[in-house]
Amino acid sequence: MSAQDQKVAPPPDLLPAEQANPAEGAAAATAPGSSAPAVAAAEGGKETSKNAAKKEAKRLEKLAQKAAKGPTVAQGPKKDKAEKKEKKAEAPVEEWVNTTPAGEKKDVSGNLPSGYDPIQVEAAHYEWWNAKGFFKPQYKSDGQPLDKGTFSITFPPPNITGNLHIGHALTIAIQDAMVRWKRMQGYTVLFLPGYDHAGIATQAVVEQRLIKTEGHSRHHYGREKFLEKVWDWKDQYQAKITTQMTRLGGSFDWDRVAFTMSDSLSKAVRETFCTMHEKGLLYRANRLVNWCVYLNTSLSNLEVDQLALTGRTLLNVKGYDAKEKFEFGVITSFAYPIENSDEKIIIATTRPETMLGDTAIAVHPDDTRYKHLHGKFAIHPFNGRKIPIITDAITVDMEFGTGAVKITPAHDPNDFECGQRNNLEFISLMNDDGTYNENAAPFQGMKRFHVRNEVIKALKEKGLFIEQNDNEMQIPICSRSGDVVEQIIKPQWWVSCKPMAEEALKRTRAGELEIKPKTSAADWIRWMENMQDWCISRQLWWGHRCPAYLIKFDGEVPDTADDKNWIVARDLEEAEAKAKERANGRKYTLEQDEDVLDTWFSSGLFPFSTMGWPDKTADMEHFYPNTIMETGWDILFFWVARMVFFGNTLTGKMPFKEVYCHPMVRDAYGRKMSKSLGNVIDPIDVITGQVLQKLHNDLRMGNLPEKEIVKAEEGQKKLFPKGIPQCGTDALRFTLCNYTSGGRDINMDIGRVEGYRKFCNKLWNATKFCLFRMDLVDLNGVRQQSTFVPNASPLPTGQEGLVEKWLFQKLNLATAAVNNALEARDFAEATSAAYQYFLNDLCDVFIEATKPLFEADTSASTKLSAQNTLYTCLEGGLKLLHPFMPYVTEDLWQRLPRRQGDKCESIMVSSFPEYISQQEFPEAAAEFDTVVECIKAARSIVGLYNLPTNGKTIEDKITVIVQVKTQQQRKLLESQEPIIIGLTKGCGTAKFISDDSEVPKGCGTEFVTADINVHIPVAGKVNASAEIDKLQKKEALAQSGKNKIVKLTEQPNYESAVKEEIRNQNSEKLNNLEVEIETLRLSIERFKSLL
Repeated sequence: MSAQDQKVAPPPDLLPAEQANPAEGAAAATAPGSSAPAVAAAEGGKETSKNAAKKEAKRLEKLAQKAAKGPTVAQGPKKDKAEKKEKKAEAPVEEWVNTTPAGEKKDVSGNLPSGYDPIQVEAAHYEWWNAKGFFKPQYKSDGQPLDKGTFSITFPPPNITGNLHIGHALTIAIQDAMVRWKRMQGYTVLFLPGYDHAGIATQAVVEQRLIKTEGHSRHHYGREKFLEKVWDWKDQYQAKITTQMTRLGGSFDWDRVAFTMSDSLSKAVRETFCTMHEKGLLYRANRLVNWCVYLNTSLSNLEVDQLALTGRTLLNVKGYDAKEKFEFGVITSFAYPIENSDEKIIIATTRPETMLGDTAIAVHPDDTRYKHLHGKFAIHPFNGRKIPIITDAITVDMEFGTGAVKITPAHDPNDFECGQRNNLEFISLMNDDGTYNENAAPFQGMKRFHVRNEVIKALKEKGLFIEQNDNEMQIPICSRSGDVVEQIIKPQWWVSCKPMAEEALKRTRAGELEIKPKTSAADWIRWMENMQDWCISRQLWWGHRCPAYLIKFDGEVPDTADDKNWIVARDLEEAEAKAKERANGRKYTLEQDEDVLDTWFSSGLFPFSTMGWPDKTADMEHFYPNTIMETGWDILFFWVARMVFFGNTLTGKMPFKEVYCHPMVRDAYGRKMSKSLGNVIDPIDVITGQVLQKLHNDLRMGNLPEKEIVKAEEGQKKLFPKGIPQCGTDALRFTLCNYTSGGRDINMDIGRVEGYRKFCNKLWNATKFCLFRMDLVDLNGVRQQSTFVPNASPLPTGQEGLVEKWLFQKLNLATAAVNNALEARDFAEATSAAYQYFLNDLCDVFIEATKPLFEADTSASTKLSAQNTLYTCLEGGLKLLHPFMPYVTEDLWQRLPRRQGDKCESIMVSSFPEYISQQEFPEAAAEFDTVVECIKAARSIVGLYNLPTNGKTIEDKITVIVQVKTQQQRKLLESQEPIIIGLTKGCGTAKFISDDSEVPKGCGTEFVTADINVHIPVAGKVNASAEIDKLQKKEALAQSGKNKIVKLTEQPNYESAVKEEIRNQNSEKLNNLEVEIETLRLSIERFKSLL
């Protein structure tokens, strides 16, 4: 597990005490990714005392992962194996069935189930939320947004190519957390869902499926029939994706759902194409493009992967015989003969077949080796073409290789620029199908990599071949087909990006757009400063047809690369009107461009096309610009940049005020998720659980070849040997948000999700116990008649005791921490703050500490005060967790009684906690924190010395001795004696002393403050010599810290050069270290007396 993972996991401050009822006896579980213990309730409350003892032993072996576990039932006599087997064979647990009619509210008025079941908890809530209209924006009576303002997010539209993966789940978890938070804060919130038609990706996957299932490519069906099949696919997979989005709890406004090829969004696409062309920002040109031979289309840079090779490698190439392999990772050197000379010039290339299109040999103007060849010619060995030797300081590094570079302007981006600078001839060699054309004579008609082999063979025959060497390099691979990508010249539609990038950069620097985290902001600036034009033509059938019409006058053959021969229009009627005017009486025909637009063209309009643009709508008025765009950092350039370009150009505004880039989700080993590795995770499998065989079966539902399926199955066996455990939506969402701390990668560990499932069980059992404290249920969750009704106001009444004031202060601090973290988009901190409050403060401390307040002899007013504090702080904790864990918090909140006059129907539309000054009790909180620190010190000694915690008598139980030097603090700690005993596992007695002379010999000691130490007698229970060694090491460490501070303070200019604040801090540290050293010295002496 990475350091980042450990950093973001929220560790609790305290270990749970051993307790004797189902709610308080929470099973301990180490917080995933943390070395500190976390608490989660025993699922179902069925752990036996024997299991608890085993886990206790394991805990004591692994002190770095302390996880105290209390028995959930009182210890009884041991049962023999026969009895156990007989009990195990009793009636099987019936599978729970949801009987709530769709869209109706789930009835939770009955008894509470014994433990947390995510399937049962999550049932019915989503449908009811949606039916009630809670997902829709709320307005004032006049139709205007609420006074707090608006908060809008357009969900990055997933491709309809297949199911959502765990990266999409991360997007939903983060975005929906913000959406639910802002909705609860009283904003008019729009969370708009949508889907992307994903041109090349969808066409490729549908065609591959047709080949696999029906044995035919798209050409067998023709364009119209094939598109019908794609629309069928779209409907099928959009429905599947929608199911996933709802299961993940995304509170989308489904009445506004968008699809990039819907009528309204298609209208926006046509308007954009025409407007951009009218502005001179969209043009026709014959330029280099990425070309996939197998798919017969140009590609965006995003659709090109780079295969790294360290040297000579034999590879299969798509479209060739499977047994045929071609050599990559080598550099071939050969010679060109110089015209009218016996001299030759040697060049080197990784693509020898492209020498057929060489139109120059470039050398550096300052290279003395070739000055005599400037202006001369080499002769092409296969066609006799004269090849000029030119000078180009930009292209040539004279220290690299021979210092002479072959220039093939029609098949290499660097050579293309060199060709333009030097006015070279552009010779295109390759047909769209990957065969070489007549310009490649005598190799015309051959496939490109066959040409490579034949060229090398022919060079050898002519004596021009020099050598081949291993060459570390990258091969461009089509991410959709796996084919080797070529660079070819084609007439295409292009968008001029540089002026839009300059405007985007200007506005970003003016503060109109904020990009988080800072690493992504730096990437943004770099990309904007180095922007290239964007090819938007795709040779596909699925997508938006370019709204451009080639005008053909009778008797003329138009140049398709010339912009002047095209009519750009919003529809055919407009095109005919423009053509008629241009023709001026001449006969003509119009042919619409067969190409479609790059998918990013339509998705780049998403923030405003979904709001009704180009029409003026209420949504455009209220929700545009969007508040935030949250997406992966890997598409910051490909998608976010295009949205900014289009937004500024077409609407005059940045499309959003903020961009937050979340990390990329990798597997537990840090590998990028890939179907062939078997590490792609369907979030539904994490929610519901999945057996390994079903994971294997799902692989065969896709288009992977058998060889890749076998490899993927092995990967699944390694990652999920026992399948994927059922974790539930809440645990998955919470984990994903908790992972998000500003880094660029997440190493996804299912074990961590499983750990937070246990936390959900803790929420369940703790809430059940709170309801018991309110007299609403018994310890088994059975509903009881109760007179308790929470106060109409959540504010303190003035009757609260110390621990109640402490909890109010903790709720205030947690509330501030969660709100501040969410404002800062620090989701790891937000989840940690909510988690620690509920787990540590409410469950581990308050519930145990208030036991005396619920004793029979407690006054009614004291008990009622504790009940109201418990209610307020429990509800507050559930609300803090709701944005991350919507289902379990809703289910539990619905089981709480309502305050008088509270008509709120759902936790998701209740008010999010805010910092309340009336709940400030800093002094009381500081006092009780001292008590908590003493408890932590006592627990530390118990764990450190491996003390038994199962004593039956007072003599066998642990005695905690609190040494306090001030009377005020001693009085405070004595008043909390029951809490110290209750929260220290195995403790039977607490004593309070002042002088060192009162400390018994043979005590384990922990330093708390300069005035407080905690001791526990361990004589006879530990190895005194070993303990002395431990204490001496601690003493040496403390002495080292002291020496560093002393050395610092003894510097001549210390008083003048160091700020007073720092000097005071150093003085305090020094004092504490001196007290700690003295405490350790005394402890050593006491242990020595035992020898």
